[in-house]
Amino acid sequence: MEYSREQGDINKSSARSRYWDRNLSLAARAVYEEDNRYFLHQSLSTPVLNVLSKAEGIYIYDMDGKPYIDMHGNGVHNAGFNNDDVIEAVIAALRSKNTFSPRRYTNEHAVALAKKLVEITPDGLDRVLFAPGGSEAIEMAVMLAKQITGKWKTISFWDSYHGNGFQASSIGGERLFKAGNGPMVPGALHVEFPNYYRNPWGFDSEEAVDNEILRQMELLFEREGDIACVIGEPISATPIVPSSLFWERVKSLCEKHGALLIFDEIIEGFGRTGRMFAAEHSVTPDILVLGKSLGGGVLPFAGIVTREEYNVLGHLSIGHFTHEKNGLCASAGLAMIDYLERHRLVENAEEVGRYALEWLEGLRERCPLVGNVNGVGLHIGVELVKDRATKEKAIDEAEAVMYKAMERGVAFKIIESNVITLRPSLVITKEQMRFALEQLELCLQEVASGSYYY
Repeated sequence: MEYSREQGDINKSSARSRYWDRNLSLAARAVYEEDNRYFLHQSLSTPVLNVLSKAEGIYIYDMDGKPYIDMHGNGVHNAGFNNDDVIEAVIAALRSKNTFSPRRYTNEHAVALAKKLVEITPDGLDRVLFAPGGSEAIEMAVMLAKQITGKWKTISFWDSYHGNGFQASSIGGERLFKAGNGPMVPGALHVEFPNYYRNPWGFDSEEAVDNEILRQMELLFEREGDIACVIGEPISATPIVPSSLFWERVKSLCEKHGALLIFDEIIEGFGRTGRMFAAEHSVTPDILVLGKSLGGGVLPFAGIVTREEYNVLGHLSIGHFTHEKNGLCASAGLAMIDYLERHRLVENAEEVGRYALEWLEGLRERCPLVGNVNGVGLHIGVELVKDRATKEKAIDEAEAVMYKAMERGVAFKIIESNVITLRPSLVITKEQMRFALEQLELCLQEVASGSYYY
């Protein structure tokens, strides 16, 4: 059976087995075996990588108490893992018992969070709807677009991930989340994302790549018709940063054909890119999808923010979720946003991210494995290649670097088989980032010299 590496490392490789043998203590091994026994096995999940005892700030800790600077965090840790302010807000909500609101009721926490999101999102986004998780929020956004436009097809991007569930998986561009499920939601059309380093046409200019993607989009609008929306991440999870004009042109195309533009900022939102929202680097979408850090890194929570003019579906339900207005989750979200603002973490992301990108550009000159560095703020990707001329992906090398770095106390995720993604908590300092980058370089240089993870 072949295991997909679209999302990076797999839990069935020989290197993974060596990592387990070297790094799982007896106590961790016991929990690992129980996890392995009771959870359904699936790619990216069980069998697990390691067993954690706690997570705090920028760190995760294994059962031996060893800390790792976590450069992944599943995107929930913008304000840091188990942020004390968030925890205190959650405790206060629990003590007041203002937590769950049954259907047809509301509470002060949910209303306050909705009001805050309207205040901090780009101008023109004035209505909010919450959901338990990001996949459900994507479903709501697409359903809203279909209802508003009266159309039913979507345009999204290959290699994208927008969650699970049939609609979210259908618009996603990865086989890993839909293979073998039979017919998915019809009308899900795809084009390439503007990857200027690695595009299928071999173009060497941003303009040429943009032009080809927009040409294909225009064809879909004209020949397929019935396009309700274009949905994508303003800056991809890989990450890939589109040109300054790309989204402006997509937005114009949507307006021309009566479609909505949806930005999935479940990962990029709340300061990750050095702006409160990644949309601030380009254009304001018609619907903004948020999640992950919205729950403060403690609770699951997500939602959409959209335009006042789309508040016309009072006769239908597009997000009738049991926990739509969960006061406990909302209190965590409010505390997270307050912490970001008071501690100027958006500005910190921009500053530390700029430092890291400059450092990594220097590393690209020093290490032949590094083919490309991309990103903005604390949303960074380092693509490894066997040969810079051919751009052949260094898949085994990336996996070896990952395990070596874990043993040096730096944890990250690989995506698309060869891209090291660096997305630490926004509380990280320049000194902590420097330490992580130094460990990464040591691992890269070892692997470049032929010392793999044996």
